[in-house]
Amino acid sequence: MRSLTHRTGTLELGGRTLVMGIVNVTPDSFSDGGVHHEPGTAVAAALRMTLEGADIVDVGGESSRPGHVVISVEAEWARVQPVLAGLAEAGASAPISIDTWKADVARRALAAGASIVNDVWGFQRDPAIAEVAAETGAAAILMHNRDAADASLDIVVDILRSLERSLAIAKAAGVPDDRIVLDPGIGFGKTIEQSYQAVAALPRLKALGYPVLLGLSRKAFIGRLFQPEAPPMARLPGTLAANTFGVMGGADIVRVHDVKEHVQAMRVLDTLRTASA
Repeated sequence: MRSLTHRTGTLELGGRTLVMGIVNVTPDSFSDGGVHHEPGTAVAAALRMTLEGADIVDVGGESSRPGHVVISVEAEWARVQPVLAGLAEAGASAPISIDTWKADVARRALAAGASIVNDVWGFQRDPAIAEVAAETGAAAILMHNRDAADASLDIVVDILRSLERSLAIAKAAGVPDDRIVLDPGIGFGKTIEQSYQAVAALPRLKALGYPVLLGLSRKAFIGRLFQPEAPPMARLPGTLAANTFGVMGGADIVRVHDVKEHVQAMRVLDTLRTASA
């Protein structure tokens, strides 16, 4: 087993699959935009997720859905600050991850109690965020992303090369290996087919030697198979199937909207894997 060190402690990896709960403090996220936009609602949702067994709670103030509008540092901070304050006041038991690519937002969030930086641009959009992670002792989740999908690409090669660049930035800033997690960025700058290819290729990503986070909860590549017009909340069964496959392929952490259901599924999967070893 190995540990993921973060700003306020460690998370043990390998013994069981970790579950990260998603709290989008946004009006426009693809699946739950507006549901947790009010700080009190977001805090309550995060605390409920910890009771349901979430190992990490991921708080984000800017949507990253296709076609989203980039907001300012101050606007993003205004959304997440009261949520972080509320979780600190409530003594939330799970470490908090701040979902941002902006160095200034990350710095403020870590000072307010967050322990992990979850950067959807893998330190490549605002490289100063790598220095923030290094200086504060935060763990860093480095995700693959593209401005636009390109169906002609070998997406797995693109993911590996891009994340190697992200790792180089992290190491140059002084982020230790035991604080780094990699994420293939399912649905980000990828066609539907490329998202499936990325999940199937997780063993190649895991071979880089770092823990892997899989974030595919309720995404369009799932719904497109059976009922494209159905709302994202109807994609739980497909999400569970894809995450189960991903964990079998090497994922250590699953980032999900439906914490209770995934905690149960992952515990059963982990137990079966142990029994078959």
